[in-house]
Amino acid sequence: MRLQPLIPRRRANARWASWLCLAAALPSIVGCAGSAIRSQSPEIEALAKLEAGTKLVGDYAAPSGMGAKRIERAALITGLANTGSDPPPGPQRQTLLGDMQSRGVVEPNRLLASPSTSLAWVHGYLPPGCRKGDRFDVYIEVPPDNDTTSIAGGWLMETRLAEMALVGNAIRDGHELGVALGPLLVDPVAEGTRDSKSKVRGRVPGGGVALVDREVGLALRPEHRSFAMSKRIGDWINRRFHAVVRGTKRGVATPKTDRYVALDVPTVYRHNLPRFMRVVQCVAVIEPPEGRHSRLQLLARQLSDPVTAPAAALRLEAIGKEAVPVLRQGVDSKDATIRFVAAEALAYLGESTAATRLAEAATTLRSARPAALAALGVLDDAHGMDALRSLLASPSAETRYGAFRALWRMDPEGPLVRGERLGDACAMHVLDVKGPPLVHVTRSHRPEIVFFGTDHPLADGLRAEAGPAIVVVVDGSAARVSRFAAGEADQVIDAPATADEVVRAIIEAGGDYPDAVQFLQQASARQALGSRLACDALPSEWDGRGDIHEEASRRSRDISTDDAGDTTASARDAAATDGSS
Repeated sequence: MRLQPLIPRRRANARWASWLCLAAALPSIVGCAGSAIRSQSPEIEALAKLEAGTKLVGDYAAPSGMGAKRIERAALITGLANTGSDPPPGPQRQTLLGDMQSRGVVEPNRLLASPSTSLAWVHGYLPPGCRKGDRFDVYIEVPPDNDTTSIAGGWLMETRLAEMALVGNAIRDGHELGVALGPLLVDPVAEGTRDSKSKVRGRVPGGGVALVDREVGLALRPEHRSFAMSKRIGDWINRRFHAVVRGTKRGVATPKTDRYVALDVPTVYRHNLPRFMRVVQCVAVIEPPEGRHSRLQLLARQLSDPVTAPAAALRLEAIGKEAVPVLRQGVDSKDATIRFVAAEALAYLGESTAATRLAEAATTLRSARPAALAALGVLDDAHGMDALRSLLASPSAETRYGAFRALWRMDPEGPLVRGERLGDACAMHVLDVKGPPLVHVTRSHRPEIVFFGTDHPLADGLRAEAGPAIVVVVDGSAARVSRFAAGEADQVIDAPATADEVVRAIIEAGGDYPDAVQFLQQASARQALGSRLACDALPSEWDGRGDIHEEASRRSRDISTDDAGDTTASARDAAATDGSS
């Protein structure tokens, strides 16, 4: 989600829209008689004066620190099936050799020359507002001048990530800001993909851990910079927002200089930072003497029109609890957009009665779905949870998985969404819910497989691979999972011919998350999986801190075009987009 600061020009446009709204409504307000219009004109003039005299945080300051920070480094991939290569001389090789020597690796050049290893360039993004210990996705790509043919089945060795720059012929790095490691999830289709480079690109979902906090705040515009204005902005924000910092409740704003105010993010906005910044910019710094009551009347008028309602809802949310009665009127509007924006603002004000309207919006307003699910995710009570549970049976994969993610964030130990941990490989959740059977896998955030429904049969005669060493064969109602690896005893595990039981057997046989994903994609591509398979079916703009690879994620959803119903599109086509990051 791109955050754009509120600037005077935009605000002027909103004012004109609000006056056009009032002008359109004028006949119903004052009737047709000229004398009636004249009798009401002082009220209109008063509202215009009120609007012109109100100054918001956004008139004086803009968001700061809202960009993602790229961190990267050369890394070593191990465990390859003789598909690696000895990297050519260059700054990347020198960086990796230096790292290996500092860790006490014996004969690092010999290790690099092994066909079971490969040099790769690893990068990730620290999202704005992230905290130390937060996880992020890690992206891997073998440089084009290497001879490595595939990194499938590989393991990313622990890599310390930093901001990097190429100076002359040497790579210079800054402070270490993250650490990454884990099994690589790459194109699981072994042959024939349309993009051959996909075999040397991959990712580790949630494989990075932030080593630092990232601060966000407000930067005062040059013409308004002063210690007095910085303090005034901080004081007004702190009247509205509080956070618990190291066990103490205090205001979220800390004026640090005449040009910068640091912000702590309240828990309710933890997963929707852009909205928090928009609402902060709508906090009034100067209000006319007429007071809050008159302004609420003006905003109530603006909320009643679909054109001005979104901006009005944000300003009402910025006012806080005093605005709740006005917003409650909005959720009863005949217009779906007004109902949604009012309910969304009420959710962030802790009003759980908005849950029904938000669930309605998530189902009927596709453009509002990401925001509706995010708002439902902050209603941590019976109303919010019941609304989210009702969405788990939706025909839309986006809606179902978005509802699951919100419920899991609320309470990872909740009986419906708790699931089980399959060793160190991934989490698996089998949800006893209604609706068409759906299997969802993710290439971001964390290794996770979610089964919607409890019956996911596999067709008789299926033969599929799960990584380089595991083969799955289905015979009637039984499946046999066999592992053949050089230097190890063969393993055979029998399991019922259902997708969830076979995934469990693959991990038990020593497979990892990429192996399980490969099996599911091959089963789906061969039309042997009785359930729809979806991947990364999150509504766009879901993660409030920004999806750095939103375009790649969008294209990776080829195997699940959300509301298109049952999808048997080729997993080969979908997998070809996996390395597009």
